[in-house]
Amino acid sequence: MNALIERPVIDELNIPDSSGMNLFDVDPELARLLSLYLPPAVLAPWLPRLQALGARAGGELDALALSADKNPPVLASRTRRGEDHQRILKHPDYVALERVAYAELGLASMSHVADGPPPLVKYALTYLFVQAEFGLCCPVSMTDSLTRTLRKYGAPELVERYLPSLTSRDFDSLYQGAMFMTEQAAGSDVARTRTVARQKDGTWTLHGDKWFCSNPDADLAMVLARPEDAPEGMAGVSLFLLPKHRPDGSRNAYRIVRLKDKLGTRSMASGEITLEGATAYLIGEVGRGFQQMADMVNMSRLSNGVRAAGLMRRGLNEALFVARQRQAFGKRLVDMPLMQRQLLKLMLPAEQARSLFMQIATLLPRADAGDREAQQCVRILTPLIKFRACRDARRATGDAMEVRGGVGYIEEWSDARLVRDAHLGSIWEGTSNIVALDIARAVTREGALEPLQRHLLNLLGEAALPKPVDGLLRDCLARTVAAMTQVAEERRHQQVRQAGSALYHVASAVFMAWEASRLAPDHRRLALALLVLRHRVLPRDPLALEAEEASDALLPRLLEEGPLDLDDALALLPH
Repeated sequence: MNALIERPVIDELNIPDSSGMNLFDVDPELARLLSLYLPPAVLAPWLPRLQALGARAGGELDALALSADKNPPVLASRTRRGEDHQRILKHPDYVALERVAYAELGLASMSHVADGPPPLVKYALTYLFVQAEFGLCCPVSMTDSLTRTLRKYGAPELVERYLPSLTSRDFDSLYQGAMFMTEQAAGSDVARTRTVARQKDGTWTLHGDKWFCSNPDADLAMVLARPEDAPEGMAGVSLFLLPKHRPDGSRNAYRIVRLKDKLGTRSMASGEITLEGATAYLIGEVGRGFQQMADMVNMSRLSNGVRAAGLMRRGLNEALFVARQRQAFGKRLVDMPLMQRQLLKLMLPAEQARSLFMQIATLLPRADAGDREAQQCVRILTPLIKFRACRDARRATGDAMEVRGGVGYIEEWSDARLVRDAHLGSIWEGTSNIVALDIARAVTREGALEPLQRHLLNLLGEAALPKPVDGLLRDCLARTVAAMTQVAEERRHQQVRQAGSALYHVASAVFMAWEASRLAPDHRRLALALLVLRHRVLPRDPLALEAEEASDALLPRLLEEGPLDLDDALALLPH
């Protein structure tokens, strides 16, 4: 394996090879932001681990991920003697990645143990890990979310029985989790769920088919089903915990019919499940399945946003490395104005997504402690990041691949895998349309927009920005909230994506402006916030060819990711 891990290569071939770069060290803004969002005493012990993970993600783990992507899992349904004995055979390099994520880092368990770190630590680790391996982060996220749902809604005896295995760091005994929700005729329309739950002598059994089940050989899965006497529609859908093995150790009564041949996340198994009277345990109340599953799905959607941010950052890392090293027409690519603009188009969405997930992660502990305002902010920010960041990742990774040129299209490099994996985020746990409509539901049903507006205004108050910037942000926020309210209340579904995108862009601009006020005298993030407004929010005439824009002169310094003073940032204010 070590032979595959090379140091960055720059030579007469003029093909920069970034293998072995430390993905933490080449991202100086990450450490600065973590120092802003986490108390020094909390961050200090994690900094060496984050740096070590950055080194592994750029070398060892990236090599393992490349191998696992080329050697996808295989379903073995019978033994050589013809006995039914289903197993998913995983490549050893994927298993090595599992060992790092579950046992060494504890990504699935750290939020559920006493004295665990704040959520942002977990998401920062995930942000680095996903830059090497994306597919495994889906089972890790589902395990984390399943554990959260079980603790929140499960009967005490179920929590007592399964929580120790879900939070274990012993790789040979820990449990992994999954969600089995999707059915052929239902898709995102959960009300059409047809899997049947039957109860006899106090025991529930499940019967039916689930069409898309990632990590299908997980030790535990959350499953949506409809009790026999339950009404049609959403009111009859209930949530059940499905163990792979019954209490007596026998295999539970469900089969993995086949594995899916997927565009991306090829390292991780996804399959179809047939439930044949499988023993299961009711979670919470009958008929409350969707509401209980929604919390689990929301956490998975947040993880999708974190992963999208990580993918964009990895693409940006690769693009910056190539642009800084490759020569063409007597210049470095990074010194060419058109390339500088392309790199900025990669940087802005990556930074927006990063600020979003750090804000949500900071709000989560307050939300879990019962703070209603924080709960409502998390409720609307989570579908926002899932909707917009996951779509941005598809384009950003593609544009990053283009910077490497024809070589980037070759599967020996990371670029093509990033592009394939990025398409998952805007499909699973709800397609873009479904999640955009959920943003509107958060406005009308949960009243989440007003608390978010108050949170953003509070941040602006704390930031004490120069009056022109403060006024611009407040005006954009007021107009965006008015538009989002109108679209949601009047059920103008055809415009919900437009309004949701505007809310995402304005919220991210406020977050970055607030960060800049806390990181002063470095105002780089204020410059990024103003660029988001210029390019994503404010009106522009595409046929009006201005002379040199203020951002053009600042582009080289923005791409160096070093500090900017306030005057430089304010030069980006629209006239």
